[in-house]
Amino acid sequence: MTGPALRFQQVVKRYGAASVLHGVDLELRAGECFGLVGVNGAGKTSLIKCLLDFCALDGGSIEIFGQPHHRPAARQPLAFVPERFTPPYYLTGADFMRYLLSLQGLPYQPPAVEAMLAALDLAPDALRRTVRSYSKGMTQKLGLAACLLTRKPLYVLDEPMSGLDPKARALLKDQLRSLRQAGSTVFLTSHALADVDELCDRMAILHDGRIRFTGTPAACRAQYGAPTLEQAFLTCIA
Repeated sequence: MTGPALRFQQVVKRYGAASVLHGVDLELRAGECFGLVGVNGAGKTSLIKCLLDFCALDGGSIEIFGQPHHRPAARQPLAFVPERFTPPYYLTGADFMRYLLSLQGLPYQPPAVEAMLAALDLAPDALRRTVRSYSKGMTQKLGLAACLLTRKPLYVLDEPMSGLDPKARALLKDQLRSLRQAGSTVFLTSHALADVDELCDRMAILHDGRIRFTGTPAACRAQYGAPTLEQAFLTCIA
């Protein structure tokens, strides 16, 4: 893949009379880990819904590796995990993994599946259990494992750490670093600014539907004269 992985140009989104995105401009370089941060209601999930063509734009454009985002083929290089991941409760873990992999035209390979579960600290017996018996953390690990097994050039992860315990968070960070080292692009949202500081090459602060800052976490701290990213964020949105 050449050129930017993602390009948002003057993206506008309205729900009725309420505007939630006001001319968002953002560009992600191929092969970087990029964090999008903001308070609840800032527009992060709306921006992702626009990217995935779950809702129509009211202005502007989005490109995925140079292709208009509304073309189905444009989303082929992309894997996505939503913030509220809810797989069909009646499927076993193995059934769900088979289904997701089949949608990508990929085989279900038990050694690879079990290795990915182990990499995220999900016990192998979860494959035999129905999803209705899973905890929130187990469900999140299942979704992340299915996503990571697709081996895509671009991963869009909306609050991927949600529900994970400290061990699983650390293991997921290792996986995200490995993706970046392999040349994949990671676009994630997070309320945990320490994770963004640790993982992301660059970040953007979205507030009231507008981009307030784009750059490295270090540049964000420097621009706002703050010792931590949390304090820089608070100053940015004040």
